[in-house]
Amino acid sequence: MSTSRLARLALLTALALIIFVVEMQIPAVIPVPGVKLGLANIITVYALYRYKGGEVFMIVLIRVLLGAVLGGNIMVLPFSMTGALVCLGGMLILRRFIDEKHIWIASIFGAVLHNIGQITAAIAVMKTTAVIAYLPILIFTGCASGAFTGLTAQFVINKMSRNKAEDKPSD
Repeated sequence: MSTSRLARLALLTALALIIFVVEMQIPAVIPVPGVKLGLANIITVYALYRYKGGEVFMIVLIRVLLGAVLGGNIMVLPFSMTGALVCLGGMLILRRFIDEKHIWIASIFGAVLHNIGQITAAIAVMKTTAVIAYLPILIFTGCASGAFTGLTAQFVINKMSRNKAEDKPSD
């Protein structure tokens, strides 16, 4: 991996962490555990369509680990990590079938997969299936936030693609 590519990945990770920390300051609209906007996932969805799977995995892994540390709540790490890895795995498969013009669809599926991963981790950690009651709310809010983050990532990719084309020198 080149130094410039590693630097770009580090910048994307830092940007995702900054967005995560800013989002932590936004009060919860719906007082249900696990419901949040997930704005840092804009970076994940963007990276998913611009970088290799292993590189996106590094971004996600570091963001989730440092996010738990910066958030001051290591106890949420199993839930966040499981959700993030299930989401990433599903989206890596989906990017083979969903092109850049429709990444918001992959983002919605990713958000739902994230919620399913979180609930699965909650069942394993808490040793109760009662948390499944949260799943319908998580899926509904996950669809909304996934659509928003996906559309935002799609906008960024479209804008950067146009700018890249404009920056090319003419012969």
